[in-house]
Amino acid sequence: MARMTCKCGEVLSNTLAPNDIELRVFTDKEWDDIINLGQIDTLDLPSPKVDVWRCPKCERLYFFENGNDKAIKIYKLEE
Repeated sequence: MARMTCKCGEVLSNTLAPNDIELRVFTDKEWDDIINLGQIDTLDLPSPKVDVWRCPKCERLYFFENGNDKAIKIYKLEE
């Protein structure tokens, strides 16, 4: 469970489960590998390799890798 402040000032947290901050994102290849394992219980799904957080206020996306607490990429929505 973590918490951070978005560049817009909104406090982001994944403390609540479920939450609207943390996204579960798999690449198409990762998903294909999971599906090809056969019948999978949803509780057995592996964690994605990249953790993605979305700010509900400004919609920035923060990408984290390998459990690091510092974002490796940040994307801001363009109009």
